Amino acid sequence: MFSKSTEYSIRSLVFIQLQNWENKRPGVVEIAREIEAPTPFTAKILHILTTHQLLLSVKGRGGGFYYPDYQSNLTLFDVIKVIEGERLFTKCGFGLKNCNDTNPCPLHDEYAKIRDGILNLAKSETIGKLAMKIKDGKAFLNQHPIEI
Repeated sequence: MFSKSTEYSIRSLVFIQLQNWENKRPGVVEIAREIEAPTPFTAKILHILTTHQLLLSVKGRGGGFYYPDYQSNLTLFDVIKVIEGERLFTKCGFGLKNCNDTNPCPLHDEYAKIRDGILNLAKSETIGKLAMKIKDGKAFLNQHPIEI
């Protein structure tokens, strides 16, 4: 349902959160490796995230990516809004431009329930909660679980 850009963004942010809890600031190459994504694509995504101030970065030795204090409760909605826009939560499941309650597509009513469920999930789930599931050993980020 999410674009590759959104998937890699969320994975990157979760990994960065885990590393920040260990007082580390990972770089692009490390992040790309851990989220199993191409390095140039990861760099592009991280640039977008820093441009929109979801993340901060420091260049040079000891540099890397980290969360600013004001992003302690970053939600999936915040990320999706930056990467894909809010259209994900309003678009037609059939791909029609003029689908609405008065002019519905064949999927309209059922797809609206799914779309609304995803919106509720995106607004309530935070990067920190996702990272905590990994830290607690209840979830994993890649094919090779991260040692914390």
